[in-house]
Amino acid sequence: MDRPAAEKRIARLREEIRAHDHAYYVLDRPKIADSEYDRLFHELKELEEAFPELRTDDSPTQRVAGRPVEGFATVEHRAPMLSLDSAAEEETLVRFDERLRKALGEEGPPTYVVEPKLDGASVELVYTDGLLTDAVTRGDGRRGEGILENVKTIAAVPLKLREERLPAPALLAVRGEVIMRLEDFERQNEELVAAGREPYANPRNAAAGALRQLDPRRTAERTLDIYLYDVLAAEEPPPLATQWEVLEALRSWGLRVNDLPRRAREVAEIAAYHRDLIERRDDLPYEIDGVVVKLDPLAARERLGATSHHPRWAFAYKFPPRREVTRLLSILPSVGRTGVVTPVALMRPVELGGVTVSRATLHNREEVARKDVREGDLVRIQRAGDVIPQVVERIEEPGRGRGEPFEMPARCPSCGTALTERGPFTVCPNSFDCPAQLVGRLVHLSSRRALDIEGLGEETARLLVDKGLVRHLPDLFDLTAEQLLELAAELKEEVDAGRRERTRSFAEKSAGKLVEAIRAASRPELARFLYGLGVPEVGVTVAASLARQFGDFDRVRRATEE
Repeated sequence: MDRPAAEKRIARLREEIRAHDHAYYVLDRPKIADSEYDRLFHELKELEEAFPELRTDDSPTQRVAGRPVEGFATVEHRAPMLSLDSAAEEETLVRFDERLRKALGEEGPPTYVVEPKLDGASVELVYTDGLLTDAVTRGDGRRGEGILENVKTIAAVPLKLREERLPAPALLAVRGEVIMRLEDFERQNEELVAAGREPYANPRNAAAGALRQLDPRRTAERTLDIYLYDVLAAEEPPPLATQWEVLEALRSWGLRVNDLPRRAREVAEIAAYHRDLIERRDDLPYEIDGVVVKLDPLAARERLGATSHHPRWAFAYKFPPRREVTRLLSILPSVGRTGVVTPVALMRPVELGGVTVSRATLHNREEVARKDVREGDLVRIQRAGDVIPQVVERIEEPGRGRGEPFEMPARCPSCGTALTERGPFTVCPNSFDCPAQLVGRLVHLSSRRALDIEGLGEETARLLVDKGLVRHLPDLFDLTAEQLLELAAELKEEVDAGRRERTRSFAEKSAGKLVEAIRAASRPELARFLYGLGVPEVGVTVAASLARQFGDFDRVRRATEE
């Protein structure tokens, strides 16, 4: 085949493959068998290899072509990606509606579009002349991390917009939510557990973690999906008057749009939609945690504007937390990385929102006393934000005897130091020599938002501390593969059944790979390192601000209080 014929055939193949991608990943209506799709794809790949000068960045063959990067660039959003004002009470929704009715005045009563509030990672996609040219995490709402190569691996993201029905603006920035479907989340967690690694707490964290992989090929291994729902910015946009028309325009450009949005005029209609999604929630293939209510007319939205935090024309009507009843078996004090000793309820396992729960926090001694929960009580639990299990209340059982009230220990259960009280909290003051606090700091330092050390979960951290290989955080970076192999051999000789179980999980990990991961993390970005130190009040956002302000660690160390 000569070059002109190859160029013509390549163009035809790309058009066909894009159409089939749209039918399969966006419309969920595949038109050909997988074998036929594979034949078309391989033909395109072979032609591009034979004529490499005809290969383009928007070709379907380039989705997983990205190479690992050293770090993510900071990118300014084309328009602010604000958060939403939210509440789970219908009264707050009523007040939101009343404010809009008053603000619109003679324009007439508001009309709304209601959409499911997807529980994923918010991103901005930018198309220039119809081609995908940028993708950015939400970050702080003004700027985020450039993740273009990782987003290219999501099959539902078109590399080139469709323009058969509606021309695309010269520049188009759209907002959407990257999600991990529940079956993919469960499969990934099974693989993580089998590899001896910490599973993700929920699909939202899993999606965010996949997007922040430095190697796009690793992102591609974790099946992600996306739904687009808003236009952030556009140059010479088409004449769109409502949010409903925005959703239709997004669909026409080949972007994946959720099929559950509805129109509403009254609070009663919104509340009915909210109740309907609560009932359907557990049957959906992905997580949602509420309903987003948006004013439909775009011109009215423009006039209402936004605060520094959220638009005045939108509201998140959250779902109430999932709840269940179970038996509280015992209450144990648990020492965290900051030294706070937290009462933890061990309960009869119960399924709560698709997750088996057997532990829940009781926060502090005053909370235990206020709720008056004791060992043996029947309790109602919930997952706050559908993530952290909490004991909500004790359920009365007339005629049944109760255990003794819980009392916090006088000494730290980990190091034996006398505990102190700090307001409602009980604290171990032995910050640098308490094994439990050291384990917590190791886990925090190795977490995904800090140094991201794969293979260093809680069990491994506990083993390293128990055996004296790590007595202070810096000791972690002196570990050798030989030490870890000796540790595994020593543990195999122990006869305690519980320790044998820990030995097995540790032995499955590669000592060499763990040391390699530690070495790779030994020169981290400043913001990650500052966050990993676990300094009180220094979370991800504050760490990023400090890194931007000072630039390097020496300047942070020399900085005065002022």
